[in-house]
Amino acid sequence: MQQDLPYLMKTLKASREADAILLAAIGSPQYDGAAVRPEQGLMALRKELNLYANIRPVKIFDSLKYLSPLKPERISGVDFVVVRELTGEIYFGDHILEERKARDINDYSYEEVEWIIRKAFEIARNRRKILTSIDKQNVLATSKLWRKVAEEVAQDFSDVTLEHQLVDSAAMLMITNPAKFDVIVTENLFGDILSDESSVLSGTLGVMPSASHSENGPSLYEPIYGSAPDIAGQGIANPISMILSVAMMLRDSFGRYEDAERIKRAVETSLAAGILTRDIGGQASTKEMTEAIIARL
Repeated sequence: MQQDLPYLMKTLKASREADAILLAAIGSPQYDGAAVRPEQGLMALRKELNLYANIRPVKIFDSLKYLSPLKPERISGVDFVVVRELTGEIYFGDHILEERKARDINDYSYEEVEWIIRKAFEIARNRRKILTSIDKQNVLATSKLWRKVAEEVAQDFSDVTLEHQLVDSAAMLMITNPAKFDVIVTENLFGDILSDESSVLSGTLGVMPSASHSENGPSLYEPIYGSAPDIAGQGIANPISMILSVAMMLRDSFGRYEDAERIKRAVETSLAAGILTRDIGGQASTKEMTEAIIARL
């Protein structure tokens, strides 16, 4: 890290000039309590590169259903996408901490909301054509704007059904009836919580990819799990989340749809063959899991 910055300037320059960015997990206990942490670097890169849309697919592999904390009938057919606004709202507003009072400024512009809503409609148009917009419009002014923008953008997507859901009931439905969802779009804070909740459905973070898109610049792809320093260097980490992130990169940034599908099929057939890393009930090493997937390409 550069002095007082959570990333090197050459990293930012290289990222801006890239066609796509593949990011490994970041974070380490050695930075606990540090004034500048690696996680701040990721947030800064998101803002600098205008990575406004986080895309997280949620799909339950048939061979891994037993890992889910939910009953099999609850997770049958689960296949949805969470679209989270990533560079606005409360995380990027002013944060004021006083001796006996604190406040965080929650702020959205029409344009910020429109960008993410439109992106979600485009994704839904290529799936089951159902978009669920999640807000708290019965309380929050930002959510009232959010819902207003969603209704207006919907006029350009007459082939997609728009549904509205309050965030508290959406959190409940994600557990009681997750197969209901096709594409979810929501604000930064709600999306942070709901996307993490959705990752629990599969019973493991080791198979969940994600992408963050900008309007005109490079997209960033990363696994959703943490850096897991407790198993570093042991060769037992699950590589599937990273491999599926690469598949998303090939599809979304390079238009290599067939190659992306080949990778996804290779992952599915490897899991179905019982080749599993320790976090999902097997004994395969990182290398063995990777080699099994490559062999099935």
